[in-house]
Amino acid sequence: MLVDMHIHERTCSADSFLTLEEIVALARARGLDAVCITDHDSMGLKERAEAYARETGFPIFVGVEYYSLQGDITAWGIDTFPNQRIDAQPFIDQVNAAGGFCAACHPFRNNMRGLGEHLRRVTGLHGVEVLNGSTNREANALRRARELGLKPIGASDAHVAGQLGKYATWLPERVTTLADFVAQLRSGPTRPAAWSGEGYDLL
Repeated sequence: MLVDMHIHERTCSADSFLTLEEIVALARARGLDAVCITDHDSMGLKERAEAYARETGFPIFVGVEYYSLQGDITAWGIDTFPNQRIDAQPFIDQVNAAGGFCAACHPFRNNMRGLGEHLRRVTGLHGVEVLNGSTNREANALRRARELGLKPIGASDAHVAGQLGKYATWLPERVTTLADFVAQLRSGPTRPAAWSGEGYDLL
């Protein structure tokens, strides 16, 4: 199963130009099996996305891109998140207490939005975006993920149509519900994947 795990939809992410309908159509055209909506500090699209997933038969998993004091973290399987910026560790603890899954976004992006060296200081983080479509590939973190035993994630971080599906994450089994998605992320292997122009190459 191939999932683009980091996409922004314009309703709740003001810097995105993508509608939910466009996201699903583009994902299908690229051969993806599911998408994640991870808007900036918002899960406001959750009910609409769940309804549209049922209507189209295409899985849409809504999480959040939370801007902690140390950098951005994507998370799934939580119902709420802090309404202000707090340290990364208590947010990660909240995700784990809920049985969710969380990953460091673009950890070495040079705009103060990545965890960077805080990856070594936090505990309970599950994954790292080692491929991020809005970050130079050379700046990403496959080596660090391996060093720390964190799951490697590929994601487009798409805000416009041309970005969607540039990178994705391979999971061994197809799932259709958020609960099953989170369970597979937590228990199974992941592999980052890059679009070649004809299909996906797994790292």
